[in-house]
Formats: sequence, C-alpha cells, structure tokens
Amino acid sequence: MLPTSSKLLWCTVKFDAKTAKWWVRETSDPRHYDPDGLGILDPRQLPWILDQLDPLREYGLSNEIIEAAFVPFQIQSVDKDDTVRLARVAEHILESEEQLFGLPNVKDGDKGAYADFLEHIMRLRVKFLNDNIKLEQKLTFEDIDEHVGDLRNQALIEGRDIHTLDEINVILDYVPEGHELPVDDEDEDKPARRAAEDDIEDLPEGDERLAEDETMRWGDEDERDPEPGGEEGEGSSGGRSRKRR
Repeated sequence: MLPTSSKLLWCTVKFDAKTAKWWVRETSDPRHYDPDGLGILDPRQLPWILDQLDPLREYGLSNEIIEAAFVPFQIQSVDKDDTVRLARVAEHILESEEQLFGLPNVKDGDKGAYADFLEHIMRLRVKFLNDNIKLEQKLTFEDIDEHVGDLRNQALIEGRDIHTLDEINVILDYVPEGHELPVDDEDEDKPARRAAEDDIEDLPEGDERLAEDETMRWGDEDERDPEPGGEEGEGSSGGRSRKRR
C-alpha cells in the first residue's frame, strides 16, 4: 500500500500535440516534484519502455530499480480544457494489468530513484553493446554518459525540455558511431520498431472531449478496487501478464 506520509497523491497532466507527449502541469507535492519541464510516460509508452528493457535482463536488469524509478498513476477525471487529473495508485508497474501513467521518481533529484534507474540502464547498455559489437576498444559508461549529456546540453541551448521517453530512449538506442548491432535472421522478417509516440493520436480540437479507448480509460477511479500488494518499490508478487522476471 502507499505510504500514508506521502504528499504526492495526485497530479494534472496535459497532452502537447507539438511534442506528441504528456507533460505535468501541477502536482500535490511541488516541493519534490516541480512540474516545470516534467514529462510523464502514458499507458502506451510505459509498457513499451518496459519491453525495450527486456534485452538487458541477462545483464542484470533489476526489477526493484525499475519499480522505484516510477510512481504509478491512473486517470481520475478530465477537465473541459482536456487537462487530465491523475490519482496515485498502489500498483506495481511490472505486474499490473491496469493502464498506468509512470511519473519519474525525481523526489531526491540527481541522487534519487529515477537517476539511479538511468545510471543502471546505462551501465547495462554498455555490457550489452560490448557483448554484441566487435569494438577495437571496449565501450565505457562514460561514453554513454557523455552522449546523454550532449542531448541535455543541446536541449538547454534550444530552450526545450527533455521528455522522460526521450531521455530513456537515447540510452536504449545508443550505438557507437560507425557501428550497428547484428540482426538475427528471425528479426529481419519482423516489422520495423515503432516509437511509442507513433501510436498516440492528437487531441481533438475545439470543444471535442478526449475520446475513451482501450488504452485511455477516462472512468472514475472510485469504481475500481485497488489490487492488493506489498510496500511501494517492491517488484515481487506473481500472476500478472506483464510481470518481468
């Protein structure tokens, strides 16, 4: 169950058609979760990112680090201006069958759970690349860290914010310049990988309301009983179709 002392109980988000992503507008805990430039993974992007993490499992991907990195939310209501109010829920993102938004856990900033997650997948990506690409000199953590730093610096120069989806993808997609990952014969017949944002429709204009579909349920959260679970941050209970091992 959620800790009773938590101040992060809700947030409001809005879809930005220009970036095709969801951004936080307000939180119940602005001291620790400043909404300025804070992106959130939507119910399509979150499971997509979890799928992209799967190749790192044989290199030591930690469920506990993933669970701690994101705070799960579900839709509570939608305002007339299409601002969506989300309520925090007691769900495990690796196990839940619910449609969840994933807010990066930036409570403790650069020394917090989300920062630990980014460092964790960077180090595993290094192992993955060194194992799958023949390099004259082994790739290091600093190589990817510098690459991510370049992305942040470029965004700063251009005066734009980096969304959580892009911040994670730049790590998971990194390949040293002049190299490429080998493609299995079975993978050649598979369709090209689609980005999560490719599946997101633009919001309706004018007075049209957000449409409900399979992945964006606008129902009242009070109608659902929360799933029982352990303490926040744990990734251990079974029987869910999305569970990662």
